[in-house]
Amino acid sequence: MNSNQSIQIYIAGDSTVQTYSPENAPQAGWGQFISDYFTNEVNFHNHAMGGRSSKTFVEEGRLNTILQQLQPGDWLLIQMGHNDANQAKPERYTEPFTEFQRYLSMYLDGAQEKGAFPLLITPVARLNYKNGDYANDFPEYCESMKQLGARRNVPVIDLMNAALLHYQKIGFNAAREYYMASFNGTDYTHFNEHGARQIAALLAEEIREMNILLSRFVKEKGEQV
Repeated sequence: MNSNQSIQIYIAGDSTVQTYSPENAPQAGWGQFISDYFTNEVNFHNHAMGGRSSKTFVEEGRLNTILQQLQPGDWLLIQMGHNDANQAKPERYTEPFTEFQRYLSMYLDGAQEKGAFPLLITPVARLNYKNGDYANDFPEYCESMKQLGARRNVPVIDLMNAALLHYQKIGFNAAREYYMASFNGTDYTHFNEHGARQIAALLAEEIREMNILLSRFVKEKGEQV
């Protein structure tokens, strides 16, 4: 990247990442707010869409749309797993250690062929509090993604673990305020605007701490909006 050029970051993901229109407020995804935590040298393009798995995102041509725009030096952020785990919807489901990795590899291959940098992100946590602990609802998908990243030498951010540790720190009542359940009493999967901002901040901090090329574009905490 030349000094006068900006970095383009594309995001592939699901409803926890999606940018929602005002009529859907207060529901929100972290992709709506992630740019608040990065310098103005970075432009985000959020292609995340609710209900998509690693498989259906490919089959619907959404990955191809991103790949057609990717340029050398750009980044592709990939958070998948929520819908991949839904065995009740076989059109979405992928077996975690075979099919899930095969589809994720399409994202990695596509980005790298364009000279872009892929970054894998484990599925973000639902608020599942049992017996005094916060549960990881997608452990196999998290582990599978880490294995693939290690094998392909692609960085992986464990957003699941970061979120669960954060919830342990702030407590259930505060964590509940991140989710739509604080409005409708039932939805412990999708974030409201407050929660989406907090998850975006967590993710940005994880990127900073990874010390990858993208890390230097994360704002200092005092500069974040």
